[in-house]
Amino acid sequence: MKRRDFITLLGGAAATWPLVTRAQERVKRPRVGFLMHLTPGDPDAMARVAGFLQGLQELGWATDRNIQIDYRWAAGQDELYRKYAVELVALQPDVLVTTVTDSVRALQRATRTIPIVFTSVIDPVGSGLITSLSHPGGNATGFSLFEFGISGKWLELLKQIAPSVTRVAVLRDSASTRGVGQFAAIQANASSFGVDLLPLDKQEGSDIDRAIGAFAGRAGSGLIVTSSPTALINRDLIIKLTAQHRLPAIYPFRNFATGGGLTSYGPDLIDPHRRAAAYVDRILKGEKPADLPVQAPTKYERVINLKTAKTLGLEIPATLLATADEVIE
Repeated sequence: MKRRDFITLLGGAAATWPLVTRAQERVKRPRVGFLMHLTPGDPDAMARVAGFLQGLQELGWATDRNIQIDYRWAAGQDELYRKYAVELVALQPDVLVTTVTDSVRALQRATRTIPIVFTSVIDPVGSGLITSLSHPGGNATGFSLFEFGISGKWLELLKQIAPSVTRVAVLRDSASTRGVGQFAAIQANASSFGVDLLPLDKQEGSDIDRAIGAFAGRAGSGLIVTSSPTALINRDLIIKLTAQHRLPAIYPFRNFATGGGLTSYGPDLIDPHRRAAAYVDRILKGEKPADLPVQAPTKYERVINLKTAKTLGLEIPATLLATADEVIE
């Protein structure tokens, strides 16, 4: 190649490089809006987000390279669900990711077109979020937290670990179908275990403090904490109160037991966030949430805090210890 031709070619290529660079900059990275029901300082919230990011990374997505994620933290407050749902929709994301029933409902009020992937919803059909588990039918799909039947298991396990319990308070959210459904499942087993139930429909920390304090004054008392954003947000307070009043209690998730609670039985909360990444990936590649079935948990775990049991004067049967997924010494 002659020198003059080479210089001409080089000059033409140099002229096109800025155009190529600008074109690459104009390529829109997929955008994901993430509405979390917890607070950004909550270790459990951080673990869930980490699970989601890990799932994305395994599928070739990275926030520093080819995807953008906008986070909002609602702390279980209805007004924040509404506010942040509107904010995220205004950003025009390609997919919205969220957790519980209230946050899904807030997002669906804000949009019926942007796909929504949820991770921790109890009874999504009964809550009116989707048409059916196999064919959700709208703009939302995802992962159910558990079926109501597991709630009946909580009473059985509490009686095994604290046989002297004859009256049990059930901390629930009565304003939601999940709260009503969980209590109904527990109630169905109450008579066979000779237990009287009392629902505690409290939503604020001060109310929970007064309600548990009033209930725990009699012998033979126990507590079941059902799954709700309120319980998660007030986790440390509830654990503190059960210790203060020497109240045997069972909780829906392992972070209660690892945080000092007596025992827990429920699904792994990180796993559905990791699996949600696959649904985000499929939606970004053209699939519709209406055609993606809602999936059930794949793993349940039971944790026993032996240190708390000893503090309460409870002798845990060896058979229970042997079958537990984790025993905290």
